Amino acid sequence: MQNLKIAIIGAGPAGCTLARLLHLGGIQATVFEGEASANVRTQGGTLDLHTTSGLAAVKEAGLWDIFLSHARYDGQYMAIVDKDLYYYVVRGADAESNIAFGERPEIDRVKLREILLDSLPEGTVKWGHRLQKVEGSTLTFTNGTTASFDLVVGADGAFSKVRLSIAPELLPEYTRVAMHDISIPDAEKTSPETYKIVNRGSIFASADGQRFTLQQMGDGSISMGFNFVREDPDWMKPEKCGYDAEDLIEGRTTTRSLWRLPIGQKWQHKSGVTLIGDAAHLMTPHAGEGVNQALEDAMLLARLILKAQSVEELDEHIRRFESDMIARVKPIQELAWDRCQGLMFTEGVPKTLVDRVMQRRKQQMAEGKSAEELKKMDEAIAKAQAEADAMNRT
Repeated sequence: MQNLKIAIIGAGPAGCTLARLLHLGGIQATVFEGEASANVRTQGGTLDLHTTSGLAAVKEAGLWDIFLSHARYDGQYMAIVDKDLYYYVVRGADAESNIAFGERPEIDRVKLREILLDSLPEGTVKWGHRLQKVEGSTLTFTNGTTASFDLVVGADGAFSKVRLSIAPELLPEYTRVAMHDISIPDAEKTSPETYKIVNRGSIFASADGQRFTLQQMGDGSISMGFNFVREDPDWMKPEKCGYDAEDLIEGRTTTRSLWRLPIGQKWQHKSGVTLIGDAAHLMTPHAGEGVNQALEDAMLLARLILKAQSVEELDEHIRRFESDMIARVKPIQELAWDRCQGLMFTEGVPKTLVDRVMQRRKQQMAEGKSAEELKKMDEAIAKAQAEADAMNRT
């Protein structure tokens, strides 16, 4: 069905990956993006892509070689610490650490999006087209234009207009977690002590009701995120917090509130419209799975679209895709919410959470493993804890 007219709403990683995969299969989709260009705003920090989801989608999209030229395997270094910089776990960037934690190379979100955008034929993305509403198969944009398609895919994020058209009852819930995003430019020179601690990877520091993350970026900056508890999702408005939250430091700073969709929430299938990524299963970032699941959504949906031989078969494929996606992502949503609660609303972090996470990791890795593999996994986890002990002695 190469004449199929497909609209993808949202030029984020999920939407662009879907467009790329369809292009490789001979279907030219159109991506509509509300922002005026790719550089209107910052695109967040760094991403760690996982073997069976994000990395699998990159490979299937034929972008593995260019991805490798920008991926940071030394960025797999990760340390979990408390507010006094006491180390609980240190994950190295070596092959032995991959046994226990999996291969998770880092790439800047902005660079991943750039790779995906550059892989699309010119004109695929229609910038400055902010969706106003969906009526049947017709899209209406705020610039006054309309267009009709055989299939509309909502990859338009947390407050998806496409989702609103098919499941108006499915609304994001505020998690009571607020966030400051801050950047240290050229960190090796401007903040050498911080640069040394981060060690070209990531540091996750926790205290009761607070979490601080520091992550090395490919451009030499360090991205910092400060999570804290606030009851009001509009906490960042000057009239509420008493200051201008984005005008107190030099350099990039943004504020946001974290939202999630109800876990495992289904919607009534509507012919000709579907959802992927945050539009379908928004979760907090505490499990590091959001973009990975979004890329896997795009990969699985593209396969089914390319298999369809008729509109009726396509509709059945998409119905099955939605059901399978919800079932696949439900335990990951549960994990993300469990991590969020463990980090932000549980006393004694990070120790209380680290103990649970390491035990869960052992259980997951043990499934289907040989005695030799289990031995290597135990050794890798013991090494991560031993390296933490060594850091505490220095």
